[in-house]
Amino acid sequence: MQKYNVVVVGATGAVGQEILNILDERNFPVGDLKLCATARSAGKEIVFKGKSYTVEQTTPESFTGMDIAFFAGGKASVEFGPAAVERGCVVIDNSSNYRMDPDVPLVVPEVNPEDVKEHKGIIANPNCSTIIMAVPLKPLHDAAGIKRVVVSTYQAVSGAGKEGIDELTNQTKAIINGGEYAPQKFMHQIAFNLIPHIDVWQDMDYTKEEMKMVKETQKLLHSDKIGITATTVRVPVYRSHSESINVETERKLTAQEAREILAKAPGIVIQDDPANNIYPMPIETSYKDEVYVGRIREDNSHPSALNLWVVGDQIRKGAATNAVQVGELVIKYGCLLQKK
Repeated sequence: MQKYNVVVVGATGAVGQEILNILDERNFPVGDLKLCATARSAGKEIVFKGKSYTVEQTTPESFTGMDIAFFAGGKASVEFGPAAVERGCVVIDNSSNYRMDPDVPLVVPEVNPEDVKEHKGIIANPNCSTIIMAVPLKPLHDAAGIKRVVVSTYQAVSGAGKEGIDELTNQTKAIINGGEYAPQKFMHQIAFNLIPHIDVWQDMDYTKEEMKMVKETQKLLHSDKIGITATTVRVPVYRSHSESINVETERKLTAQEAREILAKAPGIVIQDDPANNIYPMPIETSYKDEVYVGRIREDNSHPSALNLWVVGDQIRKGAATNAVQVGELVIKYGCLLQKK
């Protein structure tokens, strides 16, 4: 089997660590491997497939002789992405830096795999909530044409990084013991609370997170005519984002039709047995790569709309797994860059 030289930038963070786990789990054909991060993390040791690697500080030369670079997030892809491409290395970027760039494909393999072929060196991973929503929307759109989507998210604290996890833990302990723990990562108390505010405010009092879901989903489905409105909420759950999605279609779909369509679609697991209280939940979908769909029912207020309850691990399918799947498509389609 041919092997490919791989760089993971941000290798010491949560997404970078998960990318390494998934490269191992999926037996990605890794040849030479470089693990890169900031100067602060340089020098740390990370074991991959039984071999220890020393984390290097990211520089333009980190990409010389490499084939694929996975950027785990942050600003690094702006600083080093062009340098990687210049050296013949395809960039798969998990940040928001390039998602809406018209020259950069935004890809979810179950949704628009062919778009990978259009890359000019950089391929963007969508926002985690967008990925989790787009996977079930795509087969419904293909079957009946989506006119409008109304989505409310219930997003785990790990979406805000280790600081979010620590804050929920420490705050919960403090409150249970009769004490206080002032918010640091979040703008309000997260323990025993919900915060309907993720990221910065934008036009019409929507947040940046909400508008990511609107614009990125339209780009993934190749249609800016689909009406999408979102409300994103941070909840006191450690891992896996949940979404309540209302979908209006051009052609009416019954709940059973939708269930059959989704059951045949890639990357989806149906958990939909109300009589036995079976439906997706974060506690059961964490550390898994599929998107779970349940509570599939016809909208009692609209003749051609459906309600879905969708849950997915935002660190895996919402970030790292999706990135590695994109890397697999780059290899499958033979669209690596020519070395200069």
